[in-house]
Amino acid sequence: MSRPSHPPTLLTIARRTIVDESLLAPGDAVLLAVSGGRDSMALLHVMSLLAKKNAYRLLAFGVDHGLRPEAARELDLAESFSRELGVPFGRASVDVAPGGNLQARARDARYLALEDAAAAFGASVIATAHHADDRAETFLLRLLQGSHAAGLAVLPAKAPAANEGKITRIRPLIRANRESIDAHITRHVIAFANDPSNANPRFARARVRHEVLPLLRTMSPKIIEQLCGLADELAPCSEAANARGHAYPLSRATQLALAELRRTQSGTARIQLPGGLVAMADRTHVWSETAEATLSETASTRPLKTDHIRCSPYGCAPGSMVLVKGLFSWPAPEVKT
Repeated sequence: MSRPSHPPTLLTIARRTIVDESLLAPGDAVLLAVSGGRDSMALLHVMSLLAKKNAYRLLAFGVDHGLRPEAARELDLAESFSRELGVPFGRASVDVAPGGNLQARARDARYLALEDAAAAFGASVIATAHHADDRAETFLLRLLQGSHAAGLAVLPAKAPAANEGKITRIRPLIRANRESIDAHITRHVIAFANDPSNANPRFARARVRHEVLPLLRTMSPKIIEQLCGLADELAPCSEAANARGHAYPLSRATQLALAELRRTQSGTARIQLPGGLVAMADRTHVWSETAEATLSETASTRPLKTDHIRCSPYGCAPGSMVLVKGLFSWPAPEVKT
């Protein structure tokens, strides 16, 4: 009688993902994004084990957004564990102003700090602790926001960051589910911190995680694997869109609303756009993997005449508004769509 098979360990899943997706080569310098939370502490432990056989040069790095007083203590926990594993640790603080879309803006600020730290460390790779459940949640969020097929190819194992390709983001745990991470944490008795905002229903992701996905699991127990598989299948759509650009039609009402937003630069107005975008006025352009757009304060003040948003990886025409997600550009009136 054959013995029952057991699911692969988190270490095995990460090792296979690194090899199958060509995420790293022996000797690579890698910045590990850590927060003290369950997922990032598991990533830190797994990568420290893999580094011994592959000579990876690691730096664990945390970012305090200044939004919760507990965050500094959580990073202290991550620093203590890093030192226990023999991994150097660094941290930075960023300022995130209160207001709408708080989680997305905090994430953007964090990635900018991580990229700066990676460059200073001499790393061309940032590893994050995203896993299969995160990917399924992001897929559903994009779907609910009206994303087209290209926008549903979320959280690939490997993706360029926002600084002209100098830094690559990798996700060694992206093929692992939350149960695998929980099992690793328990098996190795790893301490971690809980961020209460992850359960706050004011954030859409929390509602998808705690309300939508549990319901879908009752109807399809393998919903995580199915959504991740669909994201993989849609990857060619994303690659094709990035290669040639893509135009999304705008209704007359949306054109008028965008023109008004461009004129007023309102800090509170939000306009739903095709492709899962949300237009908002801001003073900076920052990369976002979320369905968020940023309108440049330097954009042309002429009346809006174009009836499309054009997606292109090559940036924007002079005088255009930037909708950061890909990149997306809003051409100036003289630019044909």
